[in-house]
Amino acid sequence: MATISTAKPLNYTNSVFSSSRTSLGRHQEQVIFFTTGKQASKRGKASTTPWLITCSAGDQQTVVIGLAADSGCGKSTFMRRLTSVFGGAAKPPRGGNPDSNTLISDTTTVICLDDYHSLDRTGRKEKGVTALDPRANDFDLMYEQVKALKDGIAVEKPIYNHVTGLLDPPELIKPPKILVIEGLHPMYDSRVRDLLDFSIYLDISNEVKFAWKIQRDMAERGHSLESIKASIEARKPDFDAYIDPQKQFADAVIEVLPTRLIPNDYEGKILRVRLIMREGIEHFNPVYLFDEGSTISWIPCGRKLTCSYPGIRLSCGPETYFGHEVTVLEMDGQFDKLDELIYVESHLSNISTKFYGEITQQILEHSEFPGSNNGTGLFQTIIGLKIRDIYHQIIASKQLSQTQSAKA
Repeated sequence: MATISTAKPLNYTNSVFSSSRTSLGRHQEQVIFFTTGKQASKRGKASTTPWLITCSAGDQQTVVIGLAADSGCGKSTFMRRLTSVFGGAAKPPRGGNPDSNTLISDTTTVICLDDYHSLDRTGRKEKGVTALDPRANDFDLMYEQVKALKDGIAVEKPIYNHVTGLLDPPELIKPPKILVIEGLHPMYDSRVRDLLDFSIYLDISNEVKFAWKIQRDMAERGHSLESIKASIEARKPDFDAYIDPQKQFADAVIEVLPTRLIPNDYEGKILRVRLIMREGIEHFNPVYLFDEGSTISWIPCGRKLTCSYPGIRLSCGPETYFGHEVTVLEMDGQFDKLDELIYVESHLSNISTKFYGEITQQILEHSEFPGSNNGTGLFQTIIGLKIRDIYHQIIASKQLSQTQSAKA
């Protein structure tokens, strides 16, 4: 049974619902669908008349993961590795806007937080702000819709069109098993931050970021070297003020740095990658090398792990990060034969694999992904497996609680 009723029209401005919309996230047992009586123009206003379909939201638990990083720092690759861990290819919503930023698989839905820009590209230029500036983003709507999805309520999410730089009409997003919100600000607003079951920050050093952006923007987008440098410099003050501080709230940080194996090397080809894991997080046990709590430095046997100059070095141990106790797993260098990664995998503990060699299998399956032969691919895969484990622990905990409540 479902109750269908009309509600008062809501204003829809620049493809973002106005603050007068207060129904999302208020009722645990509602799924809300909106039908648009008039298409919103690219820069103008249109009215939206919602139809309320009230039905049971079921017992599904939506686990929310936050991924923060600057533009061009590997979020897309991380998302592909994560969705692969859960199975099923991640694709845009069927029959929807071809410029949608959303990716949906059997288990996961990935939302790009650029969709919560409150200003389009022209509007940002007129006001003199970048997309990194909180003033260019609607955090009230972001919080309201993430909370609604976590509560099992479908939402009409706006779309920021990266091709046109405009705000497109919204798309329907239904509550998934795992919701990933990725972008510039998943941990900026404390309300949104409190909704996260686990959070990750991709921390790319300036030297590596510059090398990566040159590779991407020059090779794939036809940008000039001068324009890339200008873009990085223009974004840096806002990045330092609004994006970078979020890493202090992350449960795990993947830090990508120039190698120490080659003196004064800043080409970004050989990388030193650190996986910083906070201690004391519910449902999360940090990965360690050899002996938990010990400080380890390890150069793998060259007969068991083929790696050309400058070689490879791993380390692990306790540290302090923004006042928090953490375990840091580090890999410097890269290996030549992906199947030999199982030698490293066999010396790691708390990796949350379902079978021996699962990390190596994941790396081999996606060998074309950037970073598959160094610490970025290894640690992204490990975090993907840990998120899978967190999800299953949260679901098991909820089921146990429900069983105990039924017996009481």
